Amino acid sequence: MNLILFQPDETAKPLPRSDQRALHVLDVLKRGNGDTFDVGIVDGPRGKATLLEVGRDTLTFSFTWGLPPPPLDPITLIVGLPRPQTARKILQDATAVGVSSLHFVLTDRTEPSYAQSTLWSSGEWRRHLIAGAEQAFCTRLPAVTWTSTLADRLSNLPHTAGRVALDNYEGVMPLLAYSVDGYNPASPPEMALAIGAERGWSDEERHALRQQGFTLAHLGERVLRTETAVIAALAILKAKLGQI
Repeated sequence: MNLILFQPDETAKPLPRSDQRALHVLDVLKRGNGDTFDVGIVDGPRGKATLLEVGRDTLTFSFTWGLPPPPLDPITLIVGLPRPQTARKILQDATAVGVSSLHFVLTDRTEPSYAQSTLWSSGEWRRHLIAGAEQAFCTRLPAVTWTSTLADRLSNLPHTAGRVALDNYEGVMPLLAYSVDGYNPASPPEMALAIGAERGWSDEERHALRQQGFTLAHLGERVLRTETAVIAALAILKAKLGQI
């Protein structure tokens, strides 16, 4: 954890020593009474916490808050719902990279049982967002959905958003050659990046993407794992948007 995140109501009460954050403060950061470390409020400001007391069952802190971090990058990430272990990696890494929204969609080649995973039903997915934000030293979490169809999600995109989809088979250009319209470093345009399920897009989905203004692009001849393709593509888009 480069930043330890708290919910707003957690800062007014001691933290149980059994909490993973308490273990991190004591065992990894090696903090004792009077020591400080970096903290944040989820979707709020960053600041410093001072460890006031190490009790038998709890840790007590005081907090000093600064300004909220900058907004998330204006990138909407759409991914064909993958197997849960892959979704966990994408949740954490896409949050660390800084997308503003992350939508796992049901596609023609999605395994339907993936949507029934306890990753989603138990709320575990949010824990991976927080881990990604803590890694990135940021408090902001992306909006996340996992029950929409591809058609529903495409119809809800902002009309002004740039649109590019990865496709190994019919990608017309390398993603690196994709031109971001309306580029302005001070106010980068919104972008939508779509990546298919682990078995790719169907012909009908390619048609729907094109109908919605998406350019089909590729990352080269090598076939990458979904989670690897997500990070590679986001890195290229962020560079084009002047975010890295």
